[in-house]
Order: sequence, then C-alpha cells, then structure tokens
Amino acid sequence: MGDRDSVASPASAQTGDSANSGSPAALDASKLNITLAKTLKPLQPIETLRFGQTFSDHMVVATYDPETGWSAPEIKPHGPITLDPACSCFQYGGNVFEGMKAYLGPDGKARLFRPDMNMRRLERSCARLALPPIDGDVVLELVKCLVNLERRWIPKESGYSLYLRPTVIATRPGLGVIASDHAILYILASPTGPYYQMVKPVTLLAVSENVRAWPGGTGGHKVAGNYSPSFLPQRNAAEKGYDQILWLFGEDRRITEAGAMNFFVVVKRDDEDGVDLITAPLDGTILPGVTRASCLALASDPEFLEESSLRLYPQEKVYTLSDIAKWSSEGKLLEALVVGTAVIIGPCNRIGFEGQDIVIPGAGMGPVGTALRKKILDIQEGRTEWKGWGVVCP
Repeated sequence: MGDRDSVASPASAQTGDSANSGSPAALDASKLNITLAKTLKPLQPIETLRFGQTFSDHMVVATYDPETGWSAPEIKPHGPITLDPACSCFQYGGNVFEGMKAYLGPDGKARLFRPDMNMRRLERSCARLALPPIDGDVVLELVKCLVNLERRWIPKESGYSLYLRPTVIATRPGLGVIASDHAILYILASPTGPYYQMVKPVTLLAVSENVRAWPGGTGGHKVAGNYSPSFLPQRNAAEKGYDQILWLFGEDRRITEAGAMNFFVVVKRDDEDGVDLITAPLDGTILPGVTRASCLALASDPEFLEESSLRLYPQEKVYTLSDIAKWSSEGKLLEALVVGTAVIIGPCNRIGFEGQDIVIPGAGMGPVGTALRKKILDIQEGRTEWKGWGVVCP
C-alpha cells in the first residue's frame, strides 16, 4: 500500500472537561483522535494466519489519571507502549481483557457478535481488580471505530474474522500493594482463521492437583492472572499426549472448564425424549462466556429446536468426572464440546484421568455441536438475523 498522511479528527483539538467539572473525565468516544499510519502493511494469505500472531495497522489507546480522568482516546499506528517498570501491571498483575470478533457478512458489512455481553464483563472485571471505572458502552463505540478503519483486515472467507482484544492494565508507578489509580485502555485487532485449522476433536486430560479457579476468586472474570498458572499443567498434558486440560474442582472432582474454554456434555435422557445439554453453573468459578450463554439460549429456543430438529434440555448444574464416566459406561454420553470465542464450538473425543481414558463416540462433531456451531456462525457471519445478536458496525 502507498504512503498515507498522518491526520487527526476534528476532535483532536478537544480536551477533557475535568478542569471545569472538578471530577475526573469519563471516557468519551466523541473526543476520539485519529492518526493514520503512513504506510499500510500488506495483507497476508489467509491460510498463513495463526491466532493472535498478525496485527492490523492501528490500535486504540486511552489513559486514566486520577486527577484528570480518561484522556481523549486515540486511534494510532499499532506499536509499543512505554511503561514505567514499577507499574502495578508488572508487579501485581492488574490486567483484564476481552476477546471478541468482527465478521464480514455477505452484504459487505462488519458485524460483532453480542458485544454488549463482552462490555458488561469488561466492566465487572475492572471492578473486581479495583481498576479505574470504565464505561463499556464507550469502549464498544471505540471498538466499532477501529473495526471500520481496519475493515480491509477482515477476511471474507467463512470461519475467518478480525479478533479484537480490548485490554485494561494497571499503570500506577510504585511498589505499594494497593489498587492502581492509573490505567491504560488499549484495543488490538488481529485477523485470524479457525482456532483449530480444522474442526477436529480435542483430547482432554482431567486435572485435580491444580485448579483454574476457586470460590471467591477471579474465575468468573476475564483476568490475565487466571491464565498464566495454567501454562505448566497444559505443558504437562501435552507431554502426555493431550491437547488441553479439563479442570476439576473439589474432592468430588466437579467439572469446571476445558483449558480456557467452557465445557458442555450431551447426555441421552432416561426417557429417550431428546438429550440434556449440560454445563457447570455460574458459581463464581466459571467464566460467563458469550458463546456459552448463546448455546444455552439456542438450546431453549423453540424456533432453533424446530429448524434443527433437535430436542434439547439445557441444564446448568454441578456434575462430576464420575458422572461422565457413568454416562459413558451406560452409553448415554453422546458428545462433549469445548466452547469459546476463539474456538466457537469444537468436539472432544477423549478424556484422560489417572491413566484411563473416557472415550466419547464419533469421529468428529455430533449433531448437537454441529447444529449449534452452524447457527452461531450463520449469525456471526451475517447469513441470518437472530434476536439482535449480530451488531453491525455502522
């Protein structure tokens, strides 16, 4: 691509009103400044895209100061951020983020999938870590601005998207063990293909000696510190030939999540009247995933059930590894599904624990996972309208 001038929107002359109001300025999308990259990066072939490894030309940045509040947000060329090494994000892990995607529909419009749920979760995560308050609705407006600017980065092919990573980090410069009253919001955009290059079954190693989350902790929030402690168990699982961890909790080995994804099982009912779609309840240890909520909503929607010819009974309840083993031995365990923004819905065909495997029947995705995945992709990619879930970026 050719050179481009560095420009700024008319809003660039505006400043926060905290000096006049006497209170810190709120984040304000109307004050967005835009500085365009002088040279655009070339688009790479979609078959070479790997999750989170390629980034678009621009990013959004805004800073929070306790005296002045949020700065005017800026869209600027993607690049490094300079931070004091004493910032609390490095010392105490005061970092939260969201994961969401923009899809290009057949009408050429960019769509987000239920982004209001991501924004409410971002607000809750910031509050849980005592970060400066943030208005998710304003963040969403900034996300839409970035998506529209980076539209050329959204692949047209099905299963591909522009992954968006709104992040808030604590930037108080000091070693005191207190909540940060400084922060940076930034939003990155990354073109990506399927999380797995094909919808192949994943294998899970059930782990009870390590836990992902615990009651009263941060497992129900999208907090950066939830993820790095999982890397060592994940490496151990890979060395034993498994793709991901199935996290267990408590002496009864309750099922929680799979890797960084929500987890479902499909179980035949005793009365043969359809199947149960079971996942763990939101008890504070489970991340309230957007795809998770969407699967549960579809499974209880008469219109979806009619068009998919399925009889589903969604259940959020406590269930254990022993329950899964029992259902398997009785021939009732029909499908196991990993669910999340990156993977959407993927099948699991084997769960290992203490040297034994529970084998889920079928060589790939079963009818329930197939129907849910197709419906969600159709909504995300603009082939169908559904309950206002697909939000066009105007």
